[in-house]
Amino acid sequence: MTQPAAAPTPRIRALSSVDGAHVRQLADVLVDCVEGGASVSFMLPLTPERAQAFWHRVAEGVASGERALLVAEDAQGIFGTVQLVLGQPENQPHRAEVSKMLVHRRARRQGIGALLMQAAEQLAHEHGKTLLVLDTSSAEAERLYARLGWTRVGVIPGYALLPGGAPCDTTYFYRALATGQRVAPQLG
Repeated sequence: MTQPAAAPTPRIRALSSVDGAHVRQLADVLVDCVEGGASVSFMLPLTPERAQAFWHRVAEGVASGERALLVAEDAQGIFGTVQLVLGQPENQPHRAEVSKMLVHRRARRQGIGALLMQAAEQLAHEHGKTLLVLDTSSAEAERLYARLGWTRVGVIPGYALLPGGAPCDTTYFYRALATGQRVAPQLG
């Protein structure tokens, strides 16, 4: 009996520039996540045009060096992403914020979130960052971050709204990165 072929390994990479094709694919991921209930700053209905406008602003941040953008992609295109907000106040040069860790529903429960987070930690380390922070309203994401060694700080009740309008709590996490050592596999 033959074994089913293993799914191809996704490629995780940092985008040094963001073109129109990237924007469209990233917008598709964002729309899918919001339609799936993710509280990631957007309300329903999220049109492709609004999602693309968001990614154009992110592209400006990438171009200026204020943000780093990682994507997970396969033969079908981009299906996951995470950002590092590198530009911080002058008294916080050692810190970055992890933002918009998104995985399209077609690729969930395959370890993509963990791969993206590990790549983000490595990229932050390469940028000289020693402290990362993030927030989430997802219990599933909370479990992922805890498994990856992030420290839960606390919860702010009713901090944001879910895409349909119901209030949700937000949980804050941080991760201290080891200095002088690699923290995750190299980007592919």
